[in-house]
Amino acid sequence: MFKVEKYEGSKENGYSLVRKQLKALIEGEENVVANLSNASALLNQFLDNINWVGFYLYEEKSNQLVLGPFQGLPACIRIPLGRGVCGTAAEKRETLLVEDVSKFPGHIACDAASQSEIVVPIVKNDTLIGVLDIDSPETFRFDKQDKEKLEEFVQELVKHI
Repeated sequence: MFKVEKYEGSKENGYSLVRKQLKALIEGEENVVANLSNASALLNQFLDNINWVGFYLYEEKSNQLVLGPFQGLPACIRIPLGRGVCGTAAEKRETLLVEDVSKFPGHIACDAASQSEIVVPIVKNDTLIGVLDIDSPETFRFDKQDKEKLEEFVQELVKHI
């Protein structure tokens, strides 16, 4: 049973706790949708000042990202590889931290309230699985520490996909 924890103290300690909670939530579960659903709910509860957190999954036959489990307002369903922040991060297979989405060429505005965004690719055995996408209604919401710790979060998640 999941117990809501208060994330107090340093950001480092909070991310450490959220990774432990993720591991406890998905350990032994093989269903990808269930694991991604719990991961998005966990991050939504943990992260302050965000308005959307979820996953887009890569669909090889269409060469697009398709909306997966998420928390927030309804979102764009399909994003072509190479388009917007999500499609670009997926194509490059590198995390993109965008401090002000209005300055990102080709940004896809699924929610007009989103001002900054971080997207972490999910890659397993050199195969693109999808991306973790997190939006905030504030510019400059995410920093290098968020990038590092969310990449670690995704690596833990990849073990269970």
